[in-house]
Amino acid sequence: MDHVPIVVLDFGSQYTQLIARKLRESGVYCEIVPYNEKIEDIKAKKPQGIILSGGPASVYAKDAYHPDSGIFELGLPMLGICYGMQLITQYFGGVVVPADHHEYGKAELEFSDEFACQIFNNTSSGQIVWMSHGDRVDMLPDGFERIARSTNSPYAAIANLDKNIYAFQFHPEVYHSEKGTALLKNFAKYICNVESTWNMGSFAKEQIANIKEKVGDKKVLCGVSGGVDSSVVATLLHEAIGDNLVPIFVDQGLLRANEREQVEAMFKRLEIDLITVDATEEFLGKLKGITDPEQKRKIIGETFIEVFDREAKKHDDIEFLAQGTLYTDVIESVSVKGPSKTIKSHHNVGGLPDWMTFELIEPLREIFKDEVRALGLELGLPRDMIGRHPFPGPGLAIRVMGEVTTGELRLLRESDVIMQEELKANGLYDQVWQAFTVVLNVKSVGVMGDNRTYDNTVCVRMVESVDGMTATFAHIPHDVLERISTRIINEVDGINRVVYDITSKPPGTIEWE
Repeated sequence: MDHVPIVVLDFGSQYTQLIARKLRESGVYCEIVPYNEKIEDIKAKKPQGIILSGGPASVYAKDAYHPDSGIFELGLPMLGICYGMQLITQYFGGVVVPADHHEYGKAELEFSDEFACQIFNNTSSGQIVWMSHGDRVDMLPDGFERIARSTNSPYAAIANLDKNIYAFQFHPEVYHSEKGTALLKNFAKYICNVESTWNMGSFAKEQIANIKEKVGDKKVLCGVSGGVDSSVVATLLHEAIGDNLVPIFVDQGLLRANEREQVEAMFKRLEIDLITVDATEEFLGKLKGITDPEQKRKIIGETFIEVFDREAKKHDDIEFLAQGTLYTDVIESVSVKGPSKTIKSHHNVGGLPDWMTFELIEPLREIFKDEVRALGLELGLPRDMIGRHPFPGPGLAIRVMGEVTTGELRLLRESDVIMQEELKANGLYDQVWQAFTVVLNVKSVGVMGDNRTYDNTVCVRMVESVDGMTATFAHIPHDVLERISTRIINEVDGINRVVYDITSKPPGTIEWE
């Protein structure tokens, strides 16, 4: 966007993405940039306000993260959160010290009676907030005043009203801060004078206009999987450029049961001409003997691009490749938004190899999964498609622990079908974010009838989430889990044990690889 109302500087907090989500839910568009973003690049976004996120470092440490000091001289409203508060304090001459007691968890926020701050509009003293810090402000800079405290934080919130600078020791962006969304909205609305006008309708119009301008009369190659992301990208492109869209569906042999037929029927319903390429032998051949999950992901990503390149050569004027890259993909893959650590690579993140001549188009790169679903509905996609559970780009390859073989893929598909059937039969499919089975390639002894068995173990994974950044395991009724387990063991030859994954994210990831 030419104009970004709120810019969030990321200092490595695990919660930074939640700041953006809360503001967007309030109709305020914002972008996250690295903490060391050049001041010229920040100015180019024409922001009306700046937020400094939390972070894992200490401001007085040798390797502390510091932004371009020019941000403090822009004269823009500013909100510092946790580490951001300590940076503001330090820059303006205050003192930050290690806290006597680290403070993690809920705290009660008490307003200072002598200050009526707009940032607290529509909230009340005594509200619960979430603390997570090891340092504290010991002395305020000149011009700053305490506007709230808690039992363990004498400076839980501070402000310089003349400079329109505010700072919280707590994290308003997390779920446990009762009025956190209101506080962030107040900063945007009353302090920065930002209107709540951003929504998926305006986003769709803007992206369609951008695609038309960028592509012109050229063609765009779009890889589709039938999942929500690629379907939304294809529909968005079709709205923008019509028949100049060349949608390619690659059957790489790593799809769920009957998925190829379902995808083809779905795009026919959308009146988008789909080109299907069967590359099963090519993918499975390259994966033979490969057990490392990162290597599997990279092989699949590279092979996808090779297949696309071959297909592109059959068409004239293709200069662009469209991908369904999401904000979460970017954040988890590389530290482009700050000093957060890489968790895992995504096959559709990181650009194209030098030998490819395509230019990338990634219209979903700056939005979250639930925003993609809202965008799909805005574009008129059917609800049954929008409601499909997320499916990873590398497909079933990362749900088979170790080497991917046709035997393990059979176990995976058959067990997954049973699990999905039971979820739908019990009205639970739409209540979970994602559900799938994993073949562990761990064998154990079992008994069937009077015979000893030594067969494979399948793990059932079901999670509840909003955007995939964090997740908790789904509390599925035990009788449903029992039915899933019984059916899988009885109906899938080669499986004699079913386990349920009760790991949340973090510390685990949603997928196993």
